[in-house]
Amino acid sequence: MSITAFAGLLERLVFTPARQSKLALLADWFASQADPDRGIGLAALTGTLDFLAAKPSLIRDLVAARTDPVLWALSYDYVGDLAETVALIWPERSGPHLPPPSLQEIVAQLEETPKAGLPELIGAWLDALDPSGRLALIKLITGGLRVGVSGRLARVALAAWSGQPVEAIEEVWHGVAPPYTALFDWLEGRTPRPDPALAPIFRPLMLAHPLEPVDFGNLDPAAWRAEWKWDGIRVQLTAGPGGRRIWSRSGEDISVTFPEIIEAMDFHGVLDGELLIIRDGAVAPFAELQQRLNRKRVSAAMLAGYPAGVRLYDLLFDGAEDCRPLTFDARRARLEGFLARAQPARMDLSAAVAFSGLDELARLREGARAAAIEGLMLKRADSPYVAGRVKGLWWKWKRAPQTIDVVLLYAQRGHGKRSSFYSDYTFGLWRPNGEGGEELVPVGKAYSGYTDAELAWLDRWIRGNTVARFGPVREVEKALVLEVAFDAAQRSNRHKSGVALRFPRIARLRPDKPAAEADRLETLLRWIT
Repeated sequence: MSITAFAGLLERLVFTPARQSKLALLADWFASQADPDRGIGLAALTGTLDFLAAKPSLIRDLVAARTDPVLWALSYDYVGDLAETVALIWPERSGPHLPPPSLQEIVAQLEETPKAGLPELIGAWLDALDPSGRLALIKLITGGLRVGVSGRLARVALAAWSGQPVEAIEEVWHGVAPPYTALFDWLEGRTPRPDPALAPIFRPLMLAHPLEPVDFGNLDPAAWRAEWKWDGIRVQLTAGPGGRRIWSRSGEDISVTFPEIIEAMDFHGVLDGELLIIRDGAVAPFAELQQRLNRKRVSAAMLAGYPAGVRLYDLLFDGAEDCRPLTFDARRARLEGFLARAQPARMDLSAAVAFSGLDELARLREGARAAAIEGLMLKRADSPYVAGRVKGLWWKWKRAPQTIDVVLLYAQRGHGKRSSFYSDYTFGLWRPNGEGGEELVPVGKAYSGYTDAELAWLDRWIRGNTVARFGPVREVEKALVLEVAFDAAQRSNRHKSGVALRFPRIARLRPDKPAAEADRLETLLRWIT
């Protein structure tokens, strides 16, 4: 099957907003495509396909050599996406062309062709394809498909299509490699489930539901255990004879970003915890952890300036023994014993929060902000460790958000189902301009919190009040006030305003409020000093 089928899948995924509809499209792909193309497509969708020599710069050089440079620059500035621009502007060539390649042929030839021969190879493929096929080819080569499919969604689709539990697929996913022939053989009943043996694989995390007032009133304090909800990122540490890995909550391997944690994982087990920046036992604000995230190389200065540690919550495996069926109290005792034996560096135990009643617990939660803590976790003493979000076993009780009134500065088109709307918003606060007046300075960006009706209203307002364009971004008249909620504010040298917001989202539209009455930067800074 040629790349044309994959192009059709990408196009349908982009214009299919509903999750269940995306799952149906993926299931149809798995059922209708042959190996290895369906596995290659799965790898591309989940970000596990990488071509080291074929980079975006190669594509830019190719199109620059075949089009007018001024037209190319103007088109790229207007469209804003490299693959989409190239797909549309690529000139049609007369004469015979190569047939559209299959995904298998693309992978094989990109790996076998010397770097000097890649421009001719990719150029010939682009000549042979229509705009939809060109878009798919460039996305496949350069990555970043942006069609609203995460690794988790793809694995849920595999489960729905095959009838196997998604938890079983999760536990072999990191033990198989593209094009996933062994995985499909098992899912279609031809072979037993792949055995990851001693490979360091990811186990799905247990998640919590937000605690609502109605749920709070029904809790029996004696049946629950409380601990702080730390403001970092949830991780799973897997170590043993087969290797060591750090997994994010979605199962992404982030080991390379935290080599000091990998070095400290001199044990055999699977641990659940929170990755934090910790200095002398004190947890630093989340903005400091952001300095370390998504880096492929970590300098000695970064390691020294932002020391990472893990505050541990739970024990999934003690050596080869699966502890997940045990109660929370039993796992907690096992975790304490495990830490006493292994004594891993850069790790400590998330302390239990003692409480005698729910009123006392509520008071403790209200004091969490001053201690740079997100809130509280409540866990049933008899709860096993089960994958996913099972209501009634674990609750997360986050502190109440803070709000500020901001002025909308810029808007950018979204992706997937929001690709036709301006749905990503940069906003600012007032500050003195040094000349006796005031200016707006950006303090954050939000792309959630609004209803569909509010999104449509915002999109119309933005289009009608645009003062400048920068590719997919519009600068708007400084006239619309938004109420923005956020979990925390931290000082940041990376931002012009000197502050970074944690989880900003739109709480309310305030077209009734004059922009001059929006909040001042000094107000926000006072909250964090």
